[in-house]
Amino acid sequence: MRNAGSMTAAVVRRRGGEALAATGALILALAATALAARAQEQEVIVSHGISTFGDLKLPADFSHLPYVNPDAPKGGEISQWAPGSFDSFNPYTIQGSAAALSSIFYESILSGTLDDVSAVYCLLCETMEYPADRSWVIFNLRKDVTFSDGSPMTAEDVLFSYELFRDKGIPEYRSVANAKFQSVEVLDPHRIKFTFTPGTPFRDMPAQAGSTLIFSKKDYLEKNRDLEKSSLEPFLGTGAYVLESFQPGQRVVFKLDEDYWGATHPLNVGQNNFDRIRIEYFSDDNAAMEAFKAGVYTFRNESLPKRWANDYDFPAVTSSDVVKEVIPSGDIAGGQSVIFNLRRPQFQDPRVREALGLMFNFEWSNKSLFYGLFARINSIWENSEMAATGVPTPEELALLQPLVDEGLLPAAILTDEVPVSPVSSEANALDRRNLRKASALLDEAGWTVGDDGIRRNAAGQTLRMEMVHSRTDLLPVMIAYVENLRALGVDASFDIIDDPQLQERASPPVFDFDALPTTVVNGGLEPGGVLKQAWASVARDNSSRNRMGYANPAVDRLLDAVEGAASREELTTVIRALDRVLRSEFVIVPRYYKKDNWVAYYNMYEHPVTLPPYALGELSIWWYNAEKADALKAKGALK
Repeated sequence: MRNAGSMTAAVVRRRGGEALAATGALILALAATALAARAQEQEVIVSHGISTFGDLKLPADFSHLPYVNPDAPKGGEISQWAPGSFDSFNPYTIQGSAAALSSIFYESILSGTLDDVSAVYCLLCETMEYPADRSWVIFNLRKDVTFSDGSPMTAEDVLFSYELFRDKGIPEYRSVANAKFQSVEVLDPHRIKFTFTPGTPFRDMPAQAGSTLIFSKKDYLEKNRDLEKSSLEPFLGTGAYVLESFQPGQRVVFKLDEDYWGATHPLNVGQNNFDRIRIEYFSDDNAAMEAFKAGVYTFRNESLPKRWANDYDFPAVTSSDVVKEVIPSGDIAGGQSVIFNLRRPQFQDPRVREALGLMFNFEWSNKSLFYGLFARINSIWENSEMAATGVPTPEELALLQPLVDEGLLPAAILTDEVPVSPVSSEANALDRRNLRKASALLDEAGWTVGDDGIRRNAAGQTLRMEMVHSRTDLLPVMIAYVENLRALGVDASFDIIDDPQLQERASPPVFDFDALPTTVVNGGLEPGGVLKQAWASVARDNSSRNRMGYANPAVDRLLDAVEGAASREELTTVIRALDRVLRSEFVIVPRYYKKDNWVAYYNMYEHPVTLPPYALGELSIWWYNAEKADALKAKGALK
């Protein structure tokens, strides 16, 4: 600063005069501005975590998470059930069927919490460094982190894991994420720097870099492992649990690592309370329910309203040996829907898709099949402030108008109310009013009814809609939907297939289905880059999250705006605009969601009085009461 000032002063003295003095003052101002800009560029934030919007809630010296019991006892076992089968412990490949909880072995540099969707904190790092624009991040790794074999974790393992997912991760991840990283470099054995590609929205990038799961480089190479292949041997990670035993397709048992490096880490105090976590596999829910009654497994998160309403009156419940509890959930709705395979020619016309959606009768299904326990889904972001309502707000219009001006969206998006799910009669499975409306839409789209009652287009092709799934519990509601579709003249069917066949047919590059009951990706309560894996054009044919094959350049632009939102309010506005566009295209048939957690468990588990709003947390923050367990065993209520 001193040199710059003296040089400018010399210029003024040599030239003299009032005008030259003014020029010198301008030069001084420009020099000062440039130096200030460079100083700002060099300003580095050092922190114990990072938040998407706003400040971190937890201070650097926090002792434990606010929703845990820091004095929770350790020990015992919790067991749950899983459907179908498994033949792999690698959940990061499209090959095979990964066992439940197959990611339990691995940790990432940063870890989130169950009560704050914006924040992540250092787990494998001591601190993180980043500039105000978040264009790069340095992680200062902890020196006490070890893999489950006792070997130390270093920055080389982090670099290796990043490069592994970059080169061999599932295609939907690579197609979206790889271009965002300009470079990753090891600075020393416990420091690693991620630099992000210029032009990338940097808001979420430090957190995304910190979400990389860490494998042991040495173990991976020595055992000649392959991330793209299924395997019954897990990779070596740093997590709290290791694999104890398994029987392929029947049972898997995880045990707490006695030498787990992070047992006293503030993020882990009051967590990882069970010595063992056991998963029992059953072919269907009926067999699983009978096994629960018999005490074969001990914790059940019920998903079927009929069973919740009718089947929890067995002796163990009436004697209080099994606790039946409703626990409210503040999480976003799960997005249960029927998706169309947009690669199929019969689903190209939005009028066809709207007509097919009109035939799903939620009101009758909820009353007759679900005991009134489900709630209707209208929005992909149902049960959140991000759901679009009514006509666009001025803020939404500012996003949508340029897309209309460029011909990427129809002008009606600016004035029309956002579509909502049709209301049907709860008295009759077939709503005649919606049938008439759907018939008119199909007639208008060129699908007319023939003498056999089936609709065909001008080329004589039938309007076919084959739906498949492996879950037998979907049969009643899907059969009712099929019957309504057939009344409309659709050649509709719903078939139960085994899980491996479903995975093959519903995954890239096969996509062999007309329509599929599933959940759609909404990115949770704070959506970010993951939405591109489900809705971006680049993921149309390579993503298991974009099974419908959706591609729209207008939506691509809105997805960029999601990543670039600078405030929570701005993000909410962008998601509402995105929701409005997707719903206007009728690309899904929204179904229903469960507003609360319905849980039943043997009376030997306890949980904090106030549970976090966004997760049940039974495997992490609940604990085992040994005295209650002994009492259950003594009376023969538990095996």
